Amino acid sequence: MNIEPSRRLAGLPPYPFAEIDKKKKAAIAQGKDVISLGVGDPDLPTPAHIVAAAREAVADPKKHHYPFEAGTIQFREAVAGFYSRRFGVSLDPQSEVRATLGSKDGLAHCHFAFVNPGDAVLVPDPGYPVYGTGTRFADGEPVLLPLTREKSFLPDLDAVPATVLSRARLLFVNSPNNPTAAVADAAFFEKAIRLAKKYGFIIAHDAAYSEIYFDRPPISFLSVPGAKDVGVEFHSCSKTYNMTGWRIGWFCGNAEIVGTLGRLKDNFDSGVFEAIQAAGVAALAGPQDCVAESRSVYRERRDVLVGGLKRLGWSLDVPQASFYVWVRNPPGYTSAAAVERLIEEAAIVAVPGSGFGRHGEGYLRFALTVPKDRIEAALERLVKIRW
Repeated sequence: MNIEPSRRLAGLPPYPFAEIDKKKKAAIAQGKDVISLGVGDPDLPTPAHIVAAAREAVADPKKHHYPFEAGTIQFREAVAGFYSRRFGVSLDPQSEVRATLGSKDGLAHCHFAFVNPGDAVLVPDPGYPVYGTGTRFADGEPVLLPLTREKSFLPDLDAVPATVLSRARLLFVNSPNNPTAAVADAAFFEKAIRLAKKYGFIIAHDAAYSEIYFDRPPISFLSVPGAKDVGVEFHSCSKTYNMTGWRIGWFCGNAEIVGTLGRLKDNFDSGVFEAIQAAGVAALAGPQDCVAESRSVYRERRDVLVGGLKRLGWSLDVPQASFYVWVRNPPGYTSAAAVERLIEEAAIVAVPGSGFGRHGEGYLRFALTVPKDRIEAALERLVKIRW
């Protein structure tokens, strides 16, 4: 029997993190001591009070059934409370918040709720791959918005032709940004909102890294006047509370957009396990000192890695948020070739910028998701590579 993938799937490039994981496992199989600065999966444990809440909830038989619906009212109220305290944003937990199986779940399905074949979708490049792959799965047209150092790695909305804006159904924005660590300000969001109102497209803001910052707290898109008229924000417990494997997130904002995407989600899954939602409540409504402690750890790691790379002559800006360091790769190498050398000669895993889109070529992304001593060991290995 000849099993072939659909044309949509066959036309997609390999998922970059899966390819990196293969290379990492191959190096480990060869007996190498691999230092992985690749996939952004926190090494810090989920805080104990969150685990305790989940343990108690798992033991409750009432939570063993299909969860269905938009999420428990307790979880949605916890999201609304978090947004009120952190961002000064008022959300109706009944109509403006929906639980998801992690923020990626909502982002990936967003296209199917709003994009018709041939519609333009404005996609930051480099960017989280799901923005573009979801567009292709929905038979939309990804229109790449280059993120360049000259523009502070933010989309240049003034450069998008009116003919494209008039065909756009979605604009994806990600601040703090993965992979560049760029942070958008209110002026950027104000411009995006004006354009969305003028041309009638939806803004989908990915805020998964909003709590990983080092100086000034990033703002929520929804805190900007008019945002709720045109868009939604996707968020998650994954990075904030070291809960990547738990798969608990949400989208919130415009009630009509939330409801429409929610109707689509009803056809794809049966909701988030209620015990996991109970853990989410403990995370969002409980003590937040654990988040500050994580930020402190990432700051120390950032300073070690950035300082070491600069001493070695690498070109980079000091990230103000996220746990990523976006670095120019050595001259004369593609980003993929540079990553190959790092793995083969130093057993260091990084992600090539090209894995996030063609405008990511020329850069590497390092993740601050290993202890400080491992970062120091990686820097010692880098000294020995002659580029």
